[in-house]
Amino acid sequence: MHSLEHWAGQQRVLITRVSPEVDGGRFAVKAIVNDPVSVQVDLLVDGFDLPSGYLLFRHESETEWQRVSLQSLGNDRYEATFYPQQIGLYSYTFEAWVNHFLTWQRNITRHARDFQPVEDELKIGIHYLKRILAQASPEDHYLIQEAIGLFQNPDRHQEAVTKALSQQMTQWIENYPLIDHVSTYAQPFPLSVSREKAVFSTWYSLFPRSTSTDPLKSGTFQTTIEVLPRIASMGFDVLHLPPIHPIGRHFRRGKNDTAPAQSTDPGVPYAVGNEQGGHDSIALELGTLADFKALIRAAQQQGIEIAMDLAIQCSPDHPWVKQHPDWFIALDNGTFQTAENPPHKYEDSYCLNFETDDWQNLWKAIRDLVFQWAEWGVRIIRADQPHGKPFAFWEWLITETKQTHPDLIYLAEAFTSPAKMQELSKLGFDQSYTYFIWRNHKSELTDYLKELTETNVRHYLRPNFWPNTHDINPYSLQTGLEPIFLTRYFLAATLSSNCGIFGPSFEHMVHEAYPGREEYLNSEKYAIRHWDWTLENKLTLFIRLLNRIRRENSALQRTNNLSFVPITNDALLAYLKTHPNGNRILCVVNLDPHHRQSAGIQVPLSLIGKQADQPFTVHDLLTDNRWQWQGEWNYIELDPTILPMHLFRIED
Repeated sequence: MHSLEHWAGQQRVLITRVSPEVDGGRFAVKAIVNDPVSVQVDLLVDGFDLPSGYLLFRHESETEWQRVSLQSLGNDRYEATFYPQQIGLYSYTFEAWVNHFLTWQRNITRHARDFQPVEDELKIGIHYLKRILAQASPEDHYLIQEAIGLFQNPDRHQEAVTKALSQQMTQWIENYPLIDHVSTYAQPFPLSVSREKAVFSTWYSLFPRSTSTDPLKSGTFQTTIEVLPRIASMGFDVLHLPPIHPIGRHFRRGKNDTAPAQSTDPGVPYAVGNEQGGHDSIALELGTLADFKALIRAAQQQGIEIAMDLAIQCSPDHPWVKQHPDWFIALDNGTFQTAENPPHKYEDSYCLNFETDDWQNLWKAIRDLVFQWAEWGVRIIRADQPHGKPFAFWEWLITETKQTHPDLIYLAEAFTSPAKMQELSKLGFDQSYTYFIWRNHKSELTDYLKELTETNVRHYLRPNFWPNTHDINPYSLQTGLEPIFLTRYFLAATLSSNCGIFGPSFEHMVHEAYPGREEYLNSEKYAIRHWDWTLENKLTLFIRLLNRIRRENSALQRTNNLSFVPITNDALLAYLKTHPNGNRILCVVNLDPHHRQSAGIQVPLSLIGKQADQPFTVHDLLTDNRWQWQGEWNYIELDPTILPMHLFRIED
């Protein structure tokens, strides 16, 4: 048992039920610079006294706390909002105390309304007014003294009560708090604040070796530079490149993952390393380091950031295999254990041994790679299969590298169990791939999005929705139906503020699959492809238009502002996104690629700030058509052969 000295007996406010928080403060809540951070907490006091309190916050570079008053929401719940001004790590916590002055004002109000004598309450009020004189401004000092005189006059009790209940008295109570016996929360909560791109980004992924327009030549960084203007014109602001390092020569995989490879097969970029170098080197067939830096600069001029792929595995030819054999798992036959993602085995790559006795140097070597890439100008990292490496490693790596480069953004390519995906997000990943790629039906989409945006997950996991990747050709796209390609990109780009595509295959509506698998036939992982980089079709025009609409409408630049709205047809999905600046977007999607669908749609008027008798305009930003609606219920009809969705901006 604790002795009496352990207890702060005069501190009567209990601070509890903090929200948001992640695992009791073990991990950081995520936020974006200049976005509001609203925090709620319960303040509990014994008896009938009223509490007051502050939300305290500070950036890791600051020593002094900033304070925001907590405002009552009723039922012992309080809230305060602040706006982080810097990227990096913040802390927030709470102070609270029994506000005897505020309690006095509440009590005299009740006594006066019940026509009870107030002499004693006025005497108590004089005590509090005298206490705040020391804090008061010169102007308020004079007015407070006047109020004291009024309270002391037995012939002016009615005026005194009016003064006690006045807005001016309330303002004095707030401006000059009488703070005694302060309760503080046991520990601060961490808040990780990132730059805007962590929450709003549009990704395009390609293999540089497939950017050549000459069918007899492989692509390079230079040919990739040549396609940048087109990618930028389509509205993409992140260009993801699979590994651009030297590719191993032993056990190369050939076309469609066959073995042995032919002499002309280029190898899989994820089998990193040969005699030219490892993760710190550039594949000579793509160009030099100077060429890669030129690509980074050219992309920046187009408003695009380069995202590099951190694939933590090594080919048998990687320099680390000879330099640090203890970093790999040795087998009895004298070789090392190859990487795998069951049922796939990757004989062209060795997996690293994170249980090695030299684990500290292994961790540092990977950290130094990120530092080197950052020196080249890279600030976005896509981590390949991060669930295959220790959680502690990722927490350390992200924390360590962001101390030097707080603008780094990490995307987790974590197609794994929900618990593992969430844990990776908790420990520092800024964005995460999700199960969206396999969520097609209305109930699947609504249930999954509610999990992401309405549960505690919303405070730490930022989804990035992709309808395809270079690894995954989902069954939905294997149909080759144009309406499905349109709806899948529309859903990705409007449900989530972060989205992306494996570009060339998606644009060309490639759907041929390796038999029985969700993988592309003739996948670019194993072979060089040549694309028509001048392609213009309905899908490319749609992507360009939709990406422009995303940039122009703030409601589409956040994910957690999502509300599903009722619509009387399970083939139709409808949802609303709103922004505090008044931007309101209503999306309606026909999930049936074959048939025209119609239904009544109910838009709760409270969500769009309308009364039942107020007409409003729904402006379809995709077609530029406008309709006038009134009331909650209206009518929708969508033909997938024309356009299987509406993207309405609600206008007055």
